[in-house]
Amino acid sequence: MNIENNIPHIRAEVLLNHLYPELEQQWKARNMGSFYRNYTQDILFLDEDAKEVEMSRDGFLNLLPEGLYNRQDELKGEDMRAKFKELEQRIHLLREAFMPIDTYWFKQSLFVERQVSELLEEKLDYVLLTYFGFDMSKEQDPLVKEVAVMLPFVSNKRGDFGFVRQLLETVLHCEVKMEIGRYSHTDNTVRWLPMVRYDVLIPGLTAEGYKQQNESLEPLRNFITEWLMPMEVMCRILVKEYGASQQIDKRLVLDYNTETKY
Repeated sequence: MNIENNIPHIRAEVLLNHLYPELEQQWKARNMGSFYRNYTQDILFLDEDAKEVEMSRDGFLNLLPEGLYNRQDELKGEDMRAKFKELEQRIHLLREAFMPIDTYWFKQSLFVERQVSELLEEKLDYVLLTYFGFDMSKEQDPLVKEVAVMLPFVSNKRGDFGFVRQLLETVLHCEVKMEIGRYSHTDNTVRWLPMVRYDVLIPGLTAEGYKQQNESLEPLRNFITEWLMPMEVMCRILVKEYGASQQIDKRLVLDYNTETKY
C-alpha cells in the first residue's frame, strides 16, 4: 500500500494507531534511513497484510560507524558497479539482521503514542466537563461530538459567521451557502434582529430524505445557536436540495428544493 504524500509531517505511530488500532504490537519495522525524510513522508510503504512498514528513519544500523561494514576506499579502482552492488547487498543484509531491534523500539513508540493520545483525549473531556459543563460521554449525536472539540476556542469564534459556514461544510461534507440579513416577526423592519442563514445544499434530496436530514441536523443547530452565535443574532440552518430543476412541471417542494439566487 502506497501512502499518498498529502500528510507528509504525520508520524507513523499516529497514523498506524488511528488506521489499525488492533495491530499495535504486530508491526514489523524497517528503517530505510533519514536521507529520505527530506523528500517524502515518514511512512514510505506499508503492507497491512504482512504487517510491515518502511519508514524514512535512521535505524540501529545507522548508529554504527560506517567503517564497520565497509572500507573507505572500497569503491575505488576498477569494476565500481560490481563493488557498489556488493555494498548495497551487504547493507541490505545488515538492515534485515537489525530489523528485530528496530521493530522492538517501534512497538515501544507505538505503545507510548497510544498512551499519550488517550491521556490527551481524557484531558479534553475533563476540560469540556469542568469549564463548559459539556459531558462528551453522554452526548449521543456524532455531529455535535465532532464540533464540541471547538468549545475551548469559543470565546474567539462566537459570532464568526464565516467560520461557522466552514465548520458546517467540514462536518456535513457538502456545500453551505451563507446569507446575512435582518429578522423581524412583523411586516416591517422598524424592530429587527441581525440574522444569519446557512443553506446546507444536498444534491438529489427527496422529500423523505429532507425530513431525515432536517431531523438529524437539529442537535447540531441547537449546539451552534447556543455556543457559536451571539444571543441577539437569529440563526437559521436550513436543508436545501442543490441543483434541482426549477421548471414548474418538475418536482418542487417549497423551501427545500427551490433555489435561492445569491
